[in-house]
Amino acid sequence: MNKEIIELKENVSDSPLYSEDFAPVPRARRSWGTWNIASIWIGMAVCIPTYMLASSLIGEGMNWKQALFTILLGNAIVLIPMVLNARAGTKYGIPFPVLLRSSFGTGGAVVAALLRALVGCGWFGIQCWIGGEAIYHLALALYPSLADSPSLGSFIGLNAAQAGSFILFWLLNIWVIFRGIETIKRLESWAAPFLLLMGIGLLAWAWREVGSLSAILEASNQMKGQGSENFWAIFWPSLTAMVGFWATLSLNIPDFTRYARSQKSQMLG
Repeated sequence: MNKEIIELKENVSDSPLYSEDFAPVPRARRSWGTWNIASIWIGMAVCIPTYMLASSLIGEGMNWKQALFTILLGNAIVLIPMVLNARAGTKYGIPFPVLLRSSFGTGGAVVAALLRALVGCGWFGIQCWIGGEAIYHLALALYPSLADSPSLGSFIGLNAAQAGSFILFWLLNIWVIFRGIETIKRLESWAAPFLLLMGIGLLAWAWREVGSLSAILEASNQMKGQGSENFWAIFWPSLTAMVGFWATLSLNIPDFTRYARSQKSQMLG
């Protein structure tokens, strides 16, 4: 028997703790290879929020070397629990809420899962706002009159077009989630190459605008924020932000790796 993957043989559907959504994924349904796992990572890493997070370090006063060091260190810290939890997901085919039971018990796992869900709701709102703004500005470039859309009031702080863009992006996400994990896999597998090409395209555009790669890197020295005179004053909160960006994913990474064909696939991915 392959000890890297332990498949549940007994029928436990009569258990009060059983849920079809939380049931271990049988080997026959584990269709995620190395590319599928890698495409998920590309989708999560090559996106506007990560660009915003990295650029905020420059805006606070770091140069590009300091910012890159902070990002690498933050990711390295999160990598440890992420790899450990990812392995459990692949080995047993279980999601994050079930894995929690080994640490918190069946009752405590519910509390921990709800806390994680609350954080997820907040993060989902942030992502939808950023995605909605992207849709709004694309539409605004085509139809400038959208800027004159009726205001929804000072409390909301949006016009009708912005609110509609937010709702549209939210609905697109809900549709993909409703379609299930296989739809997520196909979407990410197709989108990942385009994200990489767009990233390369942005770099090529910046290179052409300033003339050389060194000029791009040196431009960070011209953006000095309040912490420019004291790297360590902004290093620790910045490192915390880097860890916090991925910390929640390090908990629920089994939700994806439970579908991996093997430990090799999820590790290489």
